[in-house]
Amino acid sequence: MNERQDLTGAGTRIGIEDFARIEMRVGQVLEAEKVAGSRKLMRMKVDIGSEVRQVVAGIADAYEPGSLLGRKVVIVANLKPARLMGIESDGMIVAATAGDRPVLVTFTEDVPNGALLK
Repeated sequence: MNERQDLTGAGTRIGIEDFARIEMRVGQVLEAEKVAGSRKLMRMKVDIGSEVRQVVAGIADAYEPGSLLGRKVVIVANLKPARLMGIESDGMIVAATAGDRPVLVTFTEDVPNGALLK
């Protein structure tokens, strides 16, 4: 396989300049609740060091709210806010997909809230 081929099937590769524009930060989940009327959406308050953000993610069918409290996650912090079922989400939690289940990206070592991923 040519090393320039896309191994993921995800499409066009981006340059390092494009990747550098994505601001990913460590966040700690302070609050979590399932969104009423939705099977998948979870509303969370996440401490990203300099502020606490409200983030809505499609993880409610894989995680109970209590299991998220205190968990360190990766947040894409420089996305424009979006509204999901009428609730503003100011960031995106990064997760992998295992089968049809989201799996949150997290850390095995202690990392401070707000730390920048590079």
